[in-house]
Amino acid sequence: MEIYQDIAGLPVAAKGALIAIGNFDGVHRGHRALLDEGRRLANAKGLKFGVLTFEPHPRKLFRPDDPPFRITPPSIKYRLIEKAKADFIVSLPFDWDFASQSAEDFVQNILVWGLKAAHVITGVDFRFGQLRKGSLQTIEQAGIPVTAFAAIGDQDGEKFSSTAIRGALRLGDIEEANALLGWEWEIEGEIFRGDRRGHELGYPTANILLGDILHPAYGIYATLVQIEGEEQWRPAATNIGIRPMFEVKTGQVEAHILDFEDRDIYGKTLRVLPVARLRGEAKFASLEALIVQIETDCAQTRSLLADR
Repeated sequence: MEIYQDIAGLPVAAKGALIAIGNFDGVHRGHRALLDEGRRLANAKGLKFGVLTFEPHPRKLFRPDDPPFRITPPSIKYRLIEKAKADFIVSLPFDWDFASQSAEDFVQNILVWGLKAAHVITGVDFRFGQLRKGSLQTIEQAGIPVTAFAAIGDQDGEKFSSTAIRGALRLGDIEEANALLGWEWEIEGEIFRGDRRGHELGYPTANILLGDILHPAYGIYATLVQIEGEEQWRPAATNIGIRPMFEVKTGQVEAHILDFEDRDIYGKTLRVLPVARLRGEAKFASLEALIVQIETDCAQTRSLLADR
């Protein structure tokens, strides 16, 4: 699957397709239903299926002082969209120039001239252009057929939404978040050299930054981790947070990988899949007390993930 980031440089192969439009943060079950319908319609019409999305999330531009809120960074979002069998992604930079264009200019410059879209599918409440003046009717007035996709919900009628997923993650309710997502939420980043306190305590960790994604409830999690270049998922007792024992102020992920041979993995990408939150972060009276608790965390992790 190709990913394009410049509307002016699109190849002929990316034009004349059926296009799904959205931010798709989290690519949750509601998003996936829309993407699946887009794929079905494209097949029925004999068209390629492309996805138009934007980076960063518009909220980052309009409310830059908000705490991190993204469910998925671009790399994971693209990977999930590819699983929905999109032929290509067009990911356009969402900056002030882009945000200030009129709805009519968006349709003409992006959908008509750039993509030559044969059909569009998007949410029924999709709004775009300066002051969000554009609607589905604006697209149809340019001669592009539109499929308005209604939000779907679970068996109790609750709509699948990024807001609900963020709420579950902020509570550390991984099971609920995953049920809404339709996939197991994960964090990924480049392993960096930390202060080696884990080595000193006898529990070395692979460390990545939380960065610009939503920070789940801080605490100790039973996780599965995958190191770049490996197929295997390994169990790990993982601290997600700021380590109050050592007054670290930057949110990070520190995974103690169980039964792992000590070798150099700095610079590799680490994927971290939280399975369950074991407890909150705590400041202990002594390093000895901390070590006892780490031993308990590791034992719980081993037990919880024995079948994984």
